Amino acid sequence: MRGKPRNTALVPALLLTLLPLLLSLPSSATAAAAEGKPAVTLSTAQAGTGGSITVSGSGWRPRTLLMLLVCGQATPARGVVGGTNSCANADGRAVTTDADGRFSRTLPVTEPPVPCPCVVHVATATGAKARVDAVFQVAGHPVEPLPAQTAGGRLAVLSDTRLDGSGGLLTWFGAPPSRTLAFTVGNVGTAAVRNPVFEVGTAHGVFAPQWDERQWHGTLGPGEKARVELPVELTAGAHGDYTVSLKYGGKVLAEQPWGVGRPWGVTLFWILLCLVVPAAVFRIGMAVVDRVRPRPAARRPVRAPGRGHRRGTAPAPPRPSPPTPNATLPWFAPDTGPGPAGRLSAPHEDRPTSPTTPTTPGRKGST
Repeated sequence: MRGKPRNTALVPALLLTLLPLLLSLPSSATAAAAEGKPAVTLSTAQAGTGGSITVSGSGWRPRTLLMLLVCGQATPARGVVGGTNSCANADGRAVTTDADGRFSRTLPVTEPPVPCPCVVHVATATGAKARVDAVFQVAGHPVEPLPAQTAGGRLAVLSDTRLDGSGGLLTWFGAPPSRTLAFTVGNVGTAAVRNPVFEVGTAHGVFAPQWDERQWHGTLGPGEKARVELPVELTAGAHGDYTVSLKYGGKVLAEQPWGVGRPWGVTLFWILLCLVVPAAVFRIGMAVVDRVRPRPAARRPVRAPGRGHRRGTAPAPPRPSPPTPNATLPWFAPDTGPGPAGRLSAPHEDRPTSPTTPTTPGRKGST
């Protein structure tokens, strides 16, 4: 009898202990559900061209890059019928979610290239694919019904998948490598497929592929096949082993390896730059030093007369001139009249007599 009250007294204590755990279960389940289902809200459901709206989201993966676009010919149920070709890609915006998977971004309102119904298309740019389309009306933009949805059309790659093209001189210097993915596709379903949108992905090594949408314009009836060529381009300076994948309707149809050579022209450019720049700096420095340094006084070369004279040799001494015949001595004064032999003779009184002048034998002196 006394044991029953003791057992009933333990029940409230157990309930108080388990109450915090029971209350935490709904919140964690709600958070997990919110994280698995991304949501997008718009500040207004209608705006005109030139205006802007605020796009907010929650429940996305943390630190994820998202793309925000205004797209036509789209509904939340069917998505964007024509792919990103139906969106105003030039005026799109990118945003990165925070640690809680939330974001808020201003998006300009621009008319899409196709009529409405329109949506604000939010999709992940990296990692696992996730998208949300929020209904939006572009004021003044025409509205047309969506094309009829056909069921039963299925595409399959038949054979002969290859990458056409080759690199050029610009690719050798780091330009983006580009190829053309060519393949033959056939409609193995029971309905026609019009303007199918393929996804082309490029993966480097073990990394996940980056997908881009490529639309092929044409109609494939049941049992028909066609040759499809889609452009593929990598980033500038890409090199190494790549894998190009083709996907349609969420299913990978083909894969093609692509070996991209290293852009050796870039390496050669840096080597030449490391050689030319120091040489140019050295020559400029030497020219500056040569112009700034003081110069010695210029010496005039001494030239000696005559041919064959070399600069720097001593001049030859001048040669004595030969004596002039019949030179008149400074003390000699000629006579005023002609002599007996027709020569001018000095007056007798002006002629000096030299006592030391010897007389020539056999010749008489004049009296």
